[in-house]
Amino acid sequence: MTTIDWIILVGTLGFIVGYGAWKNRKNESITEYLKGGNSSRWWTIGLSVMATQASAITFLSTPGQAFHDGMGFVQFYFGLPFAVIIICLFFIPLYHKLKVFTAYEFLEQRFDQRTRTLTAILFLVQRGLAAGITIYAPAIILSVVLGWPLKPLILLIGLVVIFYTVIGGTAAVNVTQKQQMFIIFFGMIIAFGYIINSFPEQIGFTKALEIAGKTGKLDIIDFSFDPTNRYTFWSGITGGLFLALSYFGTDQSQVQRYLSGKSVKESQMGMIMNGFLKVPMQFFILLVGVMVFVFYQFETSPLHFNPKGVETVLNSSQASAYQKLEEEHRATQSLRHALLESNIDQITLQKLAEIDALERAQRQEAKALIEQADLQQETNDKDYVFISFILGYLPKGLVGLLLAVILSAAMSSTASELNALAATTTVDLYQRNVGEKSPTHFVNASRGFTLLWGGIAILFAAFGSLVENLIQLVNIIGSVFYGTILGVFLVAFFFQQVKGKAVFWAAIISEALIIFIFTQDWVSFLWLNVIGAVLTVSLALLLQQFNKE
Repeated sequence: MTTIDWIILVGTLGFIVGYGAWKNRKNESITEYLKGGNSSRWWTIGLSVMATQASAITFLSTPGQAFHDGMGFVQFYFGLPFAVIIICLFFIPLYHKLKVFTAYEFLEQRFDQRTRTLTAILFLVQRGLAAGITIYAPAIILSVVLGWPLKPLILLIGLVVIFYTVIGGTAAVNVTQKQQMFIIFFGMIIAFGYIINSFPEQIGFTKALEIAGKTGKLDIIDFSFDPTNRYTFWSGITGGLFLALSYFGTDQSQVQRYLSGKSVKESQMGMIMNGFLKVPMQFFILLVGVMVFVFYQFETSPLHFNPKGVETVLNSSQASAYQKLEEEHRATQSLRHALLESNIDQITLQKLAEIDALERAQRQEAKALIEQADLQQETNDKDYVFISFILGYLPKGLVGLLLAVILSAAMSSTASELNALAATTTVDLYQRNVGEKSPTHFVNASRGFTLLWGGIAILFAAFGSLVENLIQLVNIIGSVFYGTILGVFLVAFFFQQVKGKAVFWAAIISEALIIFIFTQDWVSFLWLNVIGAVLTVSLALLLQQFNKE
């Protein structure tokens, strides 16, 4: 990190935080604090919805996912446009008509208080865990970049986000997210252009795509019916649809973004904007990862991208074996470089595939050596691929900009989550139990709950680990809870004969079964969204037959 990188990084983040807190420092009512005074226009809503979903994990993990596994992850989002249409037709008009602060208020009006409380608690549990992960992800980056201890960095990042979220509420979140999305789009486009420009002279974008295609990185669609395969066309169009329906339709971190709209139309247009742009954005970010892969076809890449893992194994009895493996890895890369430089137009799929398979085996062997050196050391290095490239190859200034991109994404998603957690706690659990109080009292209570959830997220992040690729981990946590929550809302919308008692117990049974299925690892996590929703609806209909209220 050079001086110019620090100036760009600190200046960008300082301006966003300072402007958001200053512009929205006055909130005199709970409506202003939690719904931004219902003043947001459609483009603000659209960018805010995208920024909430596009966390640092997106820009940290997605390129690494593409580097190792190719573009297939984009199938995860295939159901999103259809979910957006359903939400615009059914969810948004009803929420605005009822003038609710949270999605779960509607459930008490439709069913009863305990159903509302149950779904609110399910949301608080899963979103509270996710908030910790969105703080943990950028802390990893800075710990690698600066060599600072991880936990103090988690505390610093968490406190910065808590600061402007506590002061400005929803309006501050929305305002800062517009600026953050501009930085994100600008930074990623600049990085993509620089990667393409860094290829050898004879390698243009078309040729780079050809190389990526020959190694299977551009295999986007998988029509197989294997339920254990995480990313297929069918899991994306079904499980992805149910996940998106629950996330955008019932998750308060997203619902709160469009509840701040000036009208139903503004909210709907904001959601449609997100539906049109989200899949291309994810496709582009994955493509960045694929281009990093192509870049490393002509440059020497690390055997393992996590520097802490490498340090661990080099300071162990496995050091000589790892160093020998590094030599073999360099020889493999030299073989590929010679092949590519000889006559790239005549390279066969088989030759590149053989070299790629050999390199994959070497990377797996490296992970095994790291694990032998220290069982506690995380061997997953997907989340370090992009940051390793940024620090190793990008020029001065662009490093600071890309770090600003990742940290802007972290702040935007974490702020939305803390804002939504505070809103749900205030409105669904606190407000109805304390009776009539002044508007200032509930604004202060919301600020207090924002601070509380920020502290909980920081604590969870401090004890987190890279159990999974981070972007997958967030979606896995959501999928364990989202299906049941969505099922409750589907019953509320479309099955008027079902009453509160039936849907409450259906949700309890469904969630218990989903947790059991998840622990047994019977299906890919995306299918949990479908199973949870179908179970909840089916059980509610069945239980209602035995309980005539």
